[in-house]
Amino acid sequence: MRTDADVDVLIVGAGLSGIAAAYFLQTKLPAATYAILEGRDAIGGTWELFRYPGVRSDSDMHTLGYSFRPWRGAKSIVGGDEILAYIRETAQAYGIDRAIRFGHRVVRAAWSSANAGWTVDAHAGTDATPVRLTCRFVFMCSGYYDYAAGYLPAWAGMERFRGPLVHPQQWPADFDYTGKRVLVIGSGATAVTLVPSLAERAAHVTMLQRSPTYVVARPSENALVQRLRRTFPAPLAGALARWYYLLFGMYFYRLARRKPERVKNAIVNLARAQLGPGYDVETHFTPRYNPWDQRLCLAADGDLFAALRAGTASIVTGEIERFTKTGIELRSGELIEADAIVAATGLSMKLMGGVEIVVDDAVVDLPRTMSYKGMMFTGIPNLALCLGYTNASWTLKCELVARYVCRLIKYMDEHGYAACVARRNPAVSEEPAIGLTSGYVRRAEHLMPKQGTRRPWKLHQNYALDLAALRFGRLRDGVIEFIRAPSAPAA
Repeated sequence: MRTDADVDVLIVGAGLSGIAAAYFLQTKLPAATYAILEGRDAIGGTWELFRYPGVRSDSDMHTLGYSFRPWRGAKSIVGGDEILAYIRETAQAYGIDRAIRFGHRVVRAAWSSANAGWTVDAHAGTDATPVRLTCRFVFMCSGYYDYAAGYLPAWAGMERFRGPLVHPQQWPADFDYTGKRVLVIGSGATAVTLVPSLAERAAHVTMLQRSPTYVVARPSENALVQRLRRTFPAPLAGALARWYYLLFGMYFYRLARRKPERVKNAIVNLARAQLGPGYDVETHFTPRYNPWDQRLCLAADGDLFAALRAGTASIVTGEIERFTKTGIELRSGELIEADAIVAATGLSMKLMGGVEIVVDDAVVDLPRTMSYKGMMFTGIPNLALCLGYTNASWTLKCELVARYVCRLIKYMDEHGYAACVARRNPAVSEEPAIGLTSGYVRRAEHLMPKQGTRRPWKLHQNYALDLAALRFGRLRDGVIEFIRAPSAPAA
């Protein structure tokens, strides 16, 4: 690429996807220069932000981990601290940490066709010192939710409650719940991991859910993976473990979409087997929607079910009428007494960290764009967004995107192009970018770019299809346009 910019590629975000992007850039394009701007003061992204008890991934580490640095831990399902350590160790092992500029929150990125480059504005440090960098390609690896605050509904009477009201995204380091009655509002992945962890020290934990979620018990250690490690060299064993989890996940997702009733009954029956015949599984563990209309929740080693069997935790299904001084009153009239309330009510989405995108002095309205291959957007040159799967490990898709970006930049270098941009096809119909019915997705539909109804505009949430398209598919597909620098001779 041209070298009159500060760097060739500017990566925004130093979490799982940002570290992967840096690895592939320095491996596939060793001559390219890059920097990483990270708004926080540490590596890790999500796993550095969330500090609530029991925080963990609902994906196995063989696919959440990097293909170029296979996970070697005994457990496949691990806590947030172990994931964070793994990300940081990976960044250090490949010298990526030296390229990170911490405390740099990107606020604006402006593209100039005349200069064939980006000007990126950031605020650095606690005093928000203005910093400006130029680059040829922007690689957004900042996730899709608001790091500043989670979603908190405005319930009636919230101010009346006399105990602490905590959101997991802002978990206080000094919050002591030992011996207290804790009420957790929510039934998603955060609540499912919080409840059994809190139950170890609390007097009792009640999980209040408006409606049930699919919860699947899964062992944190996998006997097959252990046999693979005893049988094969470490690199091969790691690759086999990764493909085992990957293929099983694809099979299960496909089965759930094709035979939802069969999968629904199987999941509910597994919950019934965990809890025994006397438990009201129909009320508390039988959702109104089909599997994978929303993400499934994972109970590692069946810990949620164990807490319910032990009586240290319980589930109440109902809707909140109002907060009281000592707890919550439901619409049914039932009162739930609590010393502390945890609002595990989900995320607030903020694509690309809310960065203002400007192309030739015109502010881009992202909801009016259409995503190309799930990573670029119509009318925005030389910018890619790293978003993981909703039905599989985040890292699987992020690595494919990073490899594709490297292919794209290498192609432009070899053929003398300064920019590439996806041009919209008016004949392609729109649909929502994310096909889940989860609350955080529905709340943000009006903020998100659209996807199309056919390739390359449609997201398939399928690793095999993406592998074929992004690793081996043609770059010149009649949709993406390659542009020479204004002063460059025509081909």
